Amino acid sequence: MPQETDRKMMEILRILADRSEVLGAKTIAEELRKKGYDLGERAVRYHMRILDEKGFTERIGYAGRRITPEGVKELEKGLIYDQVDFIFAKFEDMMYQTTLNPTTGLGKVVVNSSTFSYDSEVMDIIKNIFNKGLSVSPYVKTTTQTEDEPMVMETICGTTIDGMLLKSGIPVVPKFGGLVEISDYVPRTFTELIAYKKTSMTPLEAFTDREMTSVLELADSGNGDIPANFRLIPANAREDASKLFEKLKKIGVSGLLKIGKPGESVLGIPVDKDMVGIAVIGGISPLCAAKEAGYDVDIKMAENIVEFSEMEPVTTPKNVIKKASSEPGEKVKFLLSKAWNLINNVDFDPETLKGQVIVNVSYLKNEDLDEGLKIFDQVMASRPEYCTSKYFQILPGPDGKKGLATVCSLTIDGILTKHGIASTPQYGGILETGGKSPRFIELTAYNGSSLDPHEIYLSKGLTSVNNSLKKSGRILASLREIPYVARPETLDVLDDAEEAGFSILKVGKPSELVYNAKVDRYHVGIVAPGGLNPIAAIKEAGISVEAKAVEMLMDISQMEEF
Repeated sequence: MPQETDRKMMEILRILADRSEVLGAKTIAEELRKKGYDLGERAVRYHMRILDEKGFTERIGYAGRRITPEGVKELEKGLIYDQVDFIFAKFEDMMYQTTLNPTTGLGKVVVNSSTFSYDSEVMDIIKNIFNKGLSVSPYVKTTTQTEDEPMVMETICGTTIDGMLLKSGIPVVPKFGGLVEISDYVPRTFTELIAYKKTSMTPLEAFTDREMTSVLELADSGNGDIPANFRLIPANAREDASKLFEKLKKIGVSGLLKIGKPGESVLGIPVDKDMVGIAVIGGISPLCAAKEAGYDVDIKMAENIVEFSEMEPVTTPKNVIKKASSEPGEKVKFLLSKAWNLINNVDFDPETLKGQVIVNVSYLKNEDLDEGLKIFDQVMASRPEYCTSKYFQILPGPDGKKGLATVCSLTIDGILTKHGIASTPQYGGILETGGKSPRFIELTAYNGSSLDPHEIYLSKGLTSVNNSLKKSGRILASLREIPYVARPETLDVLDDAEEAGFSILKVGKPSELVYNAKVDRYHVGIVAPGGLNPIAAIKEAGISVEAKAVEMLMDISQMEEF
């Protein structure tokens, strides 16, 4: 996504471009909801004014807005491969612009920008989290709330820490954003991670859903999961970095969870012997607490640069986080390591219809199973091409639940591998099915992530599978690569797989963009639908479902055929 606009603004531009007419805030808000963005009319008007100022839209009397030629150009530049590359570049740019002087407290800092409707109760929740030191800094900058506009609160982003290290002459490499488990106020281990490189959404943004964090519980009991980020510095810079953190602490900036020793694992993340790992609380933690409490908060990461002197402390915090244990913490388990082991054991033969496949397992309450299966059947019957395979199975689940096993698209990689074709899973993504051609609008690399990207997209409500059954919508899909020389044989193998009940959306040409996703040179991209699409449709219907992707192997003979 281009730097000038955020995702919601890009979606507004897409809506105006697709409709080619003047639209009001109410219509745009309705269209945004179909795309998985719950933005009210007031918030839409707020975003539209920004787009007007940038020249991407123009107001036509009281009828609404229309997109301008400049807006069309901006939209055309908003290709997914640009956004994947842009995210890391954005953080590097923000680091460079950080100028805070740790002695005088003057200079610029990186801030997150969060938008919400003002309410005394939500402010109490936010202040309580700041008061307990569960943030990078208690300093914030807020807009004056008016009747027509929501409140905007800017909080100091952890990227400020990276910028300060860089300005001190210390090379710093932002590596991951994720969640840290806190037990009895002691940081234990990262439970989830996403690498900063090769993702279309900022890593911490992936974990802002109310179902993922437990900042409120942490503040109350000392136990919970909190957003945090991780970076590396050279081992011989550790002493200078420690001194910098002491200076920053005196002016109200820190959030330090742990700075390791040379080569020491930090909260479950291995570190090379000549490097040092540093974990810092995410600056969005107070706003995550508000989301957990049920408030509608739009959080944008590393959104702006502001003068530190323009910010004021919400409170004088009493830091409840204790010193991290000297124990290395349980090692973080990355998805791709698990996936490769499962891929290796796939032995399904499309000709004999025998062998093992990889399955996702999603859990529903017993009382919701019948209604969920109706939706499941509808998706399988009306859009089988949006499902990885026609095979499924109902399994016993924990706590009186039922499991619904669906074939995972990584099975495709296993089938190709067994035919001697090197198939490498690259991305899980969101594929928009409308318009002249489908296109990816979100991508997250499997490499460097502890979670299947599709689980993240489900938790954030970014799919609209039910809409895609009759018209345009958003489905889960995945991208893998093969060597271009193997394309002819791959087409033969995939033809057999499709006859066996598997679905392939597209096989690209050598080095060709596949639905706007870039593949490596001398490679071919293959797009398959996500095995969780029927599950996404169930969740969209308001039925509670816990999705677990890339869960286990299952013999196809144990599964039913739709």
